[in-house]
Amino acid sequence: MMHTKGLKLVLLLLIFASCRPHVFTPKPTGFFKIDTPDTHQYRLFDRPGFPYTFEYPVYGNVTQDTMNRKLMSQFPYWVNVVIPNLDGTINITYRDISPETPLNKLNEDSWYLSFAHHDKMDSLGYWECDDKAGTKGVLLILGGNTASRYQFVVSDSLRHFIRGALYFNTTPNSDSLKPATDFLETDIKHLMSTIKWKTPGKA
Repeated sequence: MMHTKGLKLVLLLLIFASCRPHVFTPKPTGFFKIDTPDTHQYRLFDRPGFPYTFEYPVYGNVTQDTMNRKLMSQFPYWVNVVIPNLDGTINITYRDISPETPLNKLNEDSWYLSFAHHDKMDSLGYWECDDKAGTKGVLLILGGNTASRYQFVVSDSLRHFIRGALYFNTTPNSDSLKPATDFLETDIKHLMSTIKWKTPGKA
């Protein structure tokens, strides 16, 4: 049999061993799972009075841009394509090309807005589209944690000019948003490619 003093010593050692402080080991950074729709499907946006039409995802909703009430009255053809399940919005602004707002100024203003957060950008790509009627578009693809990964313009160079940008209702993080941005790139290209202008007086 173990001596009483030896038994007490073993018990004390076991108690001290069991009371060692817990060492915290941080887990690797994780991201919420983003569930994208199974397929890309579209419907036509053709609102009475609007000078343009386009096709947008069936899992999205087109709403009036109400960020600024004053701008609503001045620019009634500004809309948002809201994608609820991805918490994203494709913001679309429309301008008439005129002597007061010539094409070169509209382009300059658009590129200025696109690169407003260039300090967050680590790469730049682009994609172009055009149709036989003369409508052309350019999609900028901004890499890094920029406020908007996709910025685009579409115009007929004579009368109509549209600018668009994709935003998410969260802090920009290119890694966590990648499934959503990759999925919506297809939808943005489709939207750009299907923009049609209405004949004045027949909107």
